[in-house]
This record gives sequence, structure tokens and C-alpha cells, in this order.
Amino acid sequence: MRNLLDFILKNSHSFLFILLEVLCLVLLFRFNNYQGSVYFTSANRFCGFVYETTSQVTGYFHLKAINDSLTERNIKAEQELVALRRQVMELSGDTVKFDSLTATVLQGFNLIKAHVVNNSLNRADNYLTIDCGSSDGLLPEMGVVNGLGVVGIVDKTASHHALVISLLNSKSNVSCKIKGREYFGYLRWDGKDSRFSWLRDLPRHAVCHKGDTIVTSGYSAIFPEGIMVGTVDKVLDSNDGLSYLVRVKLAVDFGRLNDVRIIFRKGMEEQQQLEKEIQ
Repeated sequence: MRNLLDFILKNSHSFLFILLEVLCLVLLFRFNNYQGSVYFTSANRFCGFVYETTSQVTGYFHLKAINDSLTERNIKAEQELVALRRQVMELSGDTVKFDSLTATVLQGFNLIKAHVVNNSLNRADNYLTIDCGSSDGLLPEMGVVNGLGVVGIVDKTASHHALVISLLNSKSNVSCKIKGREYFGYLRWDGKDSRFSWLRDLPRHAVCHKGDTIVTSGYSAIFPEGIMVGTVDKVLDSNDGLSYLVRVKLAVDFGRLNDVRIIFRKGMEEQQQLEKEIQ
């Protein structure tokens, strides 16, 4: 305390000078309009400069948090964009495939668009339920396809829904052939792997290799010739030794069915009725 008093007494003249200066400035700016306005203008500019500098400094230190937030948003936006692109490609891809199918093997056939509302894969006899029925013109024994190939055959119809026997059904029996070689047999599922079915009764003299394309033969009123069914995965001898047993990798992924088309043409009922009479 004594040292502080000695310091004040020693510098009393300097402190008195500073005090008088401050008093003079207060009196000058308080009782003179011009000097007062200059003071307040300068003070405001100085405060504004200080606030701006402070804001810039604090904003700089918050940039990391802002950048992290923007990075997270960009990642989410990119993921959503990729998902949307995938959906657009899938939808447009189905449309292109359906259009291509219509322009080639389905000429002369009428198509009804439908959506799969129920599906099964793991039973011995699997069915699909679609959201079209008799009120939309559906009848039993009409063919069902998608952009990749054969899906099944309409079994029963209600007013606004229909039950479809898929290729993954022991009752399914579709006439198929090796594309380009014309040898044919009958496709029937064995109740095991949903990715594969079996082409039976293929003649022993038929030339068949892994990778060959299997299409519908056209030997029925349901499917025209040339609709994709799958590709040859394995060729085995049948139990009777008189024919080949061919494992076919199905073109349609039955675990991802969505849009399908029901196909039919005028006169198919007459052909079906005639063929039933001789069975």
C-alpha cells in the first residue's frame, strides 16, 4: 500500500494532467455541438470497426463447425441423388425393355399394365397377386411378362385383382426352346432355388451348351415365340437316358418383381378351347 501511495505522489503531476485533459475533452464535446457530433460520428465508426473485426474473428473460428455441417449435408444430398438416379434408371429401363419387347415378339398382342401387390418365393407352389382383374379385361390363362422375360400365367381373376402362377410353381409348364437351334422342351420348377428352373424332355440329339439362350417356343396360345426365359446353366442326362435335363438360370428376378404386363391376342380363347378338347 505504501508503495502505491509513493507511486501516486511521485507521478501526481502526470495524473493531474491526464485528469484535466479528460475534463477538458468532456466539456468540449458536451457543450459544443460541432465537436460533439464529430466525436459521436468517430466513436460510432470506431465501434463499428471493432464489432466488424470481432465478428470476422469469431466467424473464422466457427468455420470448422460450419464446414462439417455443409459436408454432412453434401454427403446426404449425394446419397439421395444416387438413389434417385438408380430409381429413374430402373423405371426408364423397364419402360425401354417393355417397348422393345412390344416392338418385336409381342406384335399383334394386347398389353395390360399391372403391379405386383403380393409375391411368394419359398413355397413349392408360388403365386403372385396383381392389381388388375376381370373388370380390366383379364381372363385365366393369359400370359404375364415383365421387361426381362416370362413371369407366369393368370390362374384366377376377381374384379380388381388376379392370381398368377409364377414360373416358381410346380404346376407351371411352359414350352421353351433353345434360341437359334429350335430344339424345345418344357420348363418346370423343382421347388428349390428361385433363381433356376429346369428344361425337361430336350431331345438327346439336341445341341446345347452353357450360356445358350432359352426363349418361349410359341407352341401355345399363351406366349408368342421368342420371349426371353433365361440362359443355360448346366446340361445333365435325364433319368430315362432318352433326353437332356437342362438347368436354366431365369432372366426374371422374382424377388424384385414390381411392374408386369398381361399379354393376350384375339382368338387365343378359340385355340385354347380346341387344344383342351384333345388333351
